[in-house]
Amino acid sequence: MRLRGSLLGVVLLLLVLGAGGRALWLWLDRPIERVSIRGELTHVTADYLRRQLAPLVDDRTWLSISLPELRRQAREIGWLAEVRVSREWPYGLAFELVEQQPVARWNDDLLLNPQGEPFDPEPVVPAADLPDLAGPSGSSAEVLAYHERLSGRFSELGLSISQLRLEERGAWRLQLDDRIWVMLGRNDRDARLGRLAAAWRRQLGSAMSQIRYIDLRYPNGVAVAWHGETDSDRAMLPSRERE
Repeated sequence: MRLRGSLLGVVLLLLVLGAGGRALWLWLDRPIERVSIRGELTHVTADYLRRQLAPLVDDRTWLSISLPELRRQAREIGWLAEVRVSREWPYGLAFELVEQQPVARWNDDLLLNPQGEPFDPEPVVPAADLPDLAGPSGSSAEVLAYHERLSGRFSELGLSISQLRLEERGAWRLQLDDRIWVMLGRNDRDARLGRLAAAWRRQLGSAMSQIRYIDLRYPNGVAVAWHGETDSDRAMLPSRERE
């Protein structure tokens, strides 16, 4: 009898604690009253982000809302690279936001972050001096990485790459200093770039303003199309030993 009474007492205590815990939960789980936003923002404003985040927390309660799910939803906002969410007493949420850093345009409509991930630029007008990259779907990281490699190579010649394109069949073309297109092709790209560098130092650099485009898709030499001439008039510069 004594054992049975002890068990009954434990059960009653658990029921009381459970009821009390339930009452405490209901008392604490009230509608979210405020949302704070933290982080260094350069491209988008806190007001814009509040408008984007508001639908995610409207009519939600402080304890019931799932922070991992809220983080996942907030991460889909275009200009957010990383999101951390925490509860703040009383009845508040704090968002720690890391903004996307645009490093290039992608396929005219999107931007790329340093990891080569595309994101929507709305509602921000991106900087005009970003390089313009393009390629098939899923190739953004590859194109960005190749742009970085080429940029170092051409900077030695005093040139910058304003556009870089990867075609569907794997051929590359690029634009130098917003004026000269270079047809690089698919194969032997390092050797072709070496021929271009040698020709640029030897002759082409001093005639830059007269060049329309350069075609490197030849086993030997560099084909140059000049302003005022047709494609049939392209001059072929013979390949020489690299300088």
